[in-house]
Amino acid sequence: MLVVGATGIMNELSKPLFQLFQSTDVQAALQPWRGQAEPAAHELASVEAAFIGAARALPGRVPITVVYPNDRVGSPHQYLIWTKGRSALTARLFTPMLIDARTGALTAVLEMPWYLRALQLSRPLHFGDYGGLPLKIVWGLLDVVTIAVLASGLYLWLARRSGRSVTPP
Repeated sequence: MLVVGATGIMNELSKPLFQLFQSTDVQAALQPWRGQAEPAAHELASVEAAFIGAARALPGRVPITVVYPNDRVGSPHQYLIWTKGRSALTARLFTPMLIDARTGALTAVLEMPWYLRALQLSRPLHFGDYGGLPLKIVWGLLDVVTIAVLASGLYLWLARRSGRSVTPP
């Protein structure tokens, strides 16, 4: 119950933590492009070139998604490409990369701070999908025990409120 509760709290804090990362680390990485003209549509490198550049820059990572140049999420000067690892553990750890929108060259790899890494690792632990079927079975058994403890506590509380004496058999 403590693990699920603690990881649930971490999951709930994901939005403000990610906003903190965007307002500090990401903005610092984008500083060199402040005040520059945004590239026109015909000046943009191909998305395929951006993906290939990302795959070459971090060989142990797999590019999984791309965000086109914009002001809302990334930068109007770069493609934002999210990558993940290849192993069971690193597949949960995402790393964003900035690829120059004009040239398709890597401009920055944004290392996630410790608090976002902890969040990324807590999500599968919260939902019980880390270790495949064995962990799901253990998680299911722990769920049944938790439900039994809650149900018996609720029964004892209701019995005490009604004035009945509850004695063990």
